[in-house]
Amino acid sequence: MILWGPPGVGKTTLARLMASHFDADFIQISAVLSGVKEIREAVERARINRAANRQTILFVDEVHRFNKAQQDAFLPHVESGLLTFIGATTENPSFEVVGALLSRAQVYVLKPLDESDLAALLERALREAASEIKLSEEAGKLLLAYADGDGRRLLNLLDQLFTAAQAAKRNQIDAAFIGEALASSRRRFDKGGDAFYDQISALHKSVRGSSPDAALYWLSRMLDGGADPLYLGRRIIRMAVEDIGLADPRALTTALDAVATFERLGSPEGELALAQAVLYLAVAPKSNAVYTAYKAAQTFVAQDGSRPVPVHLRNAPTKLMKELGYGHAYRYAHDEAEAYAAGERYFPDELTQPPRFYQPTPRGLEGKIGERLAYLKSLDTAAIKPGK
Repeated sequence: MILWGPPGVGKTTLARLMASHFDADFIQISAVLSGVKEIREAVERARINRAANRQTILFVDEVHRFNKAQQDAFLPHVESGLLTFIGATTENPSFEVVGALLSRAQVYVLKPLDESDLAALLERALREAASEIKLSEEAGKLLLAYADGDGRRLLNLLDQLFTAAQAAKRNQIDAAFIGEALASSRRRFDKGGDAFYDQISALHKSVRGSSPDAALYWLSRMLDGGADPLYLGRRIIRMAVEDIGLADPRALTTALDAVATFERLGSPEGELALAQAVLYLAVAPKSNAVYTAYKAAQTFVAQDGSRPVPVHLRNAPTKLMKELGYGHAYRYAHDEAEAYAAGERYFPDELTQPPRFYQPTPRGLEGKIGERLAYLKSLDTAAIKPGK
């Protein structure tokens, strides 16, 4: 099996409990510190256990750190039943564990400890510590918040607090003392892991869903977790063009200005500009018409042949090109009524039924754009003679 979940939720503890329950030999290796040598030693120990009619549980912590060859090394022994494999990872197994191993394992998703779990853990720790130092109710709640669903972190923070209280000769820990004793705490966040991509996804979808408060929440979470503000700025620019586009072109300008402002001011002053951009994008009218039009055009071009540019659209900088008819009969739009050459064709000649990629929505400025395109279409229809 593979236990997938954030730090401090009991992956190793669960594996040890299983080994204890089944009276199995528990072998633990860490992919961070181990290699082929440790794998071979574990396999040899499993063979000895089999000869003694005893089961073996091999627990591999941070299994995603092993490369493909190292992960493949477990396959024959898992297949033969020589050992029971339990992997633990904080990363998505779909991306980090080889398919052959993944297909032979059941994946269990472990969630962060909730407040009641942490409270029970804290109560047990205080009881077993049997210390004269007491924790106020308010301090206990603050400590649970600092732990952020991580049981190991909760115990480590409690240990730090007791050490600091002893040094300060205090027998009472209150909320003020916690603020003094503990360094600024970061929420669960991994710049290269699932938490990172889950949160940026939540930010993007909150903007797309026109929820300014949720968007501001996820932006604050990522900044609090240590995300690079300029990375967030780049993603905000992407949101402006992907989800708003021509429904409100000012969204892109606002996003670009926010990034430029952050580059000028730095942190923390510049982060306010990012917050302003996120709020603007969240409340702006939404359209993905530019995004879908571009994707449709890309797909069409990839599947279509390399059609020649129509002669009347070609540039004619030389006498020979002019003699060949390049640019001949081209209609200069600014010389036409309403600066529009009604009936003119701009697609390759072979495309008798030109595709339509851009479908403006009725929202925001695109509503006006749609009306304008419909009017120009009516001019085209009137200019094209029947049967032509």
